[in-house]
Amino acid sequence: MLAVADANADGILQINEFFMRGDIVVLATPEIAGLPYVISGLVAAGGMAAAMSTADGLLLAIANALSHDLYYKIIDPKAETSKRLIVARVLLIIIGAAGAAVASLKLTGILGAVAWAFCFAMSGLFFPLVLGVWWKRANRAGAIAGMVIGFVSGSWYLYMVRFAGMEPWIGLDHLRFGIVGASASLVAMIVVSLATAAPDAETQAMVDEVRVPRGKTIIGSQH
Repeated sequence: MLAVADANADGILQINEFFMRGDIVVLATPEIAGLPYVISGLVAAGGMAAAMSTADGLLLAIANALSHDLYYKIIDPKAETSKRLIVARVLLIIIGAAGAAVASLKLTGILGAVAWAFCFAMSGLFFPLVLGVWWKRANRAGAIAGMVIGFVSGSWYLYMVRFAGMEPWIGLDHLRFGIVGASASLVAMIVVSLATAAPDAETQAMVDEVRVPRGKTIIGSQH
């Protein structure tokens, strides 16, 4: 539970150089409180269950999205269901191994990893999703450009601030790089959408249908 770091690099271990890692605080709390060891085991099991349930859901979502939206829709539209399932399972293994490899590097703590995940999602997906629903002029080329440019810009800013020593822009540290990526995504999507052909009338009608609620009014009909 305890860790040691030679903070002043004098080669002498001092009392203030003992510290508790932030990732272990929750597991250490029952023991600090003098509770039985079984409580620590239950806490550890609960934390592991929460982590596994979140991880397997995200892995399945990523693998299925790539196999359906990328492989089936773009690479091989005539692929049979069995082949698509095989591709999804292979991607599941590859993505899981890649995630484990990145986690083993210990680039940041748990809270930092969660912030990075949301910032990556914000960088590449926020404005393509919003403009895809609320702007009928948005098209496929603009959405792709927004996702790619936003993700690349956010990743670049994260690397430069966190690892290359660049001074943060207007106080945006490595936990807030999603703002930079989303801004670049917005600009790229608007520029590319306006520079390319507009969506057909059927697509624009579908956007209108998505935005307008359907069915009878429930609250208004009661008055």
